[in-house]
Amino acid sequence: MTGHVVAIGGGAFWDPPGDPRLDAFILALAARERPRVCFVPTAGGDADPYVARFYRAMRAYDCRPADLVLFNRTIGDLAAFVAEQDVFWVGGGSTANLLAVWRRHGLDVLLRDAYEGGAVLCGISAGMNCWFESCTTDSFGLELAPLHDGLGLLAGSACPHYDGEPQRRPLYRRLVDEGALAPGWAAEDDVALHFRAGELVEAVTLREGAAAYRVEPGAESRIAPRLLE
Repeated sequence: MTGHVVAIGGGAFWDPPGDPRLDAFILALAARERPRVCFVPTAGGDADPYVARFYRAMRAYDCRPADLVLFNRTIGDLAAFVAEQDVFWVGGGSTANLLAVWRRHGLDVLLRDAYEGGAVLCGISAGMNCWFESCTTDSFGLELAPLHDGLGLLAGSACPHYDGEPQRRPLYRRLVDEGALAPGWAAEDDVALHFRAGELVEAVTLREGAAAYRVEPGAESRIAPRLLE
């Protein structure tokens, strides 16, 4: 069995008053009722306010939330903890730092095993980038740059915030056109790409007019997302 990946381009749907539709979509993909949902805030430095926002958001659902912090790690048997979870929700921040810390703790391998066992992997911004082979990121400074050592659970490259930051679209298009990044997927804010077994199932969105894209050398194909109700 292979699980799901929900790659979210960006958005502020956890900000008050909150928008529950995307989380409801994600949790409905879990293999069992009342799923265990684990928030992984590594990319944001395990910031306490980010973790608190996750727990507030999860109050709306019949689920069992947990968090996995690695900078001040409190879980000894990481493999056993990961194996118990149904959904992994990865926050935004630094993609490069996320990957380095995960690999140091062996979490990259455990998440791959969880995915192959049917878990739902989702995340926003850096939490979108990490599942692909490569991406664009601001991890290395003020300017966006390519990153080539993602986890590779999904083939190709990724670009979040496609309409949210002015550098994103032109840089990603140029890098793909030049062959510096493999063809891939871009998502605007409030848009998520849902993959199952490595194949795109659909795009979903929280707002009218937003879109996702398949980007290849010399071509950009718009993917009209389904508006979540």
